[in-house]
Amino acid sequence: MASITLKDVVKRYGSGKAAVQVIHGVNADIADGEFIVIVGPSGCGKSTLLRMVAGLEEISGGDISIGPRVVNTLEPAERDIAMVFQNYALYPHMSVFDNMAYGLKIKKVPLDEIKARVDKAAKILELGPYLDRKPRQLSGGQRQRVAMGRAIVRQPQVFLFDEPLSNLDAKLRAQTRLEIQKLHRELGITSLFVTHDQVEAMTLAQRMIVMNAGRMEQFGTPEEVYHQPASTFVASFIGSPPMNLLQHAPGGKANTLLGIRPEHLDVTPDATAAGWDVQVETVELLGAERLIYGRVGDEPLIVRVEENKPAPAPGSVIHVAVREDRLHWFDAETGKRLRV
Repeated sequence: MASITLKDVVKRYGSGKAAVQVIHGVNADIADGEFIVIVGPSGCGKSTLLRMVAGLEEISGGDISIGPRVVNTLEPAERDIAMVFQNYALYPHMSVFDNMAYGLKIKKVPLDEIKARVDKAAKILELGPYLDRKPRQLSGGQRQRVAMGRAIVRQPQVFLFDEPLSNLDAKLRAQTRLEIQKLHRELGITSLFVTHDQVEAMTLAQRMIVMNAGRMEQFGTPEEVYHQPASTFVASFIGSPPMNLLQHAPGGKANTLLGIRPEHLDVTPDATAAGWDVQVETVELLGAERLIYGRVGDEPLIVRVEENKPAPAPGSVIHVAVREDRLHWFDAETGKRLRV
């Protein structure tokens, strides 16, 4: 196992005036054994950053270290990493056992050690009954576990996951997230996990890197990112539904945006309570909760309430009390969080 250090990491495509920079000076210190999720929308540079750590993309500037070694010029095979891809990348003509063992056979690892490693990984991933099957005989979730098993038997210093759950349905995604959490607890190997799904990020990460247009917007625990977003981008990307951002909220300050999570607004019959009048547009039932979509003046607002609370009628006006200790302030021009 090993730590990972990203120091002023830059990626450009092309050269001279035609060069396009897609990663802008990312800095991060990742401790030995940490599980880090890199999250952001499509095209933000998260997979490019992961591929630079893997050695699949050249670095245009800065340094990447795995343990004590700067690995900028090392080939992927020399970095002691194992990568799990979105598409599984299994050999269709090989059994589960042979798929998991293939990399070790190439390295000429003794056969008895190969069997011991594969059997151990199969036990961890509950793949024992399937070792003689071909990939076509497995479900999508089982194929993904085989891909993870192939990485485990390598016994690398670092695991790299590139959107490995994207091809699974919602139920399998949730189940596989639990398996990945269990796997990390058992093995304790430093891991980087790329996803565009903020739910995956929040549930898997010990810390998370939020990327936006090639820049690291925030690096922190899920709790820090959710409760103290560093920018309006983070506030609106992390959380479902996203944080409300109001430019002309009653009581607002000049050149600022006010942010508040939908669950930190309380519908109250007391029209004198400190808060806002909200024109209700529609109400969405989501099992144990309701989302009220409305407007404060001309600005949209979402309020989250428990399912057992009465639902206001579309077109009605409700009063919401604002939890003053849950307000966030951002610079309207830069989008950066303000300390107030």
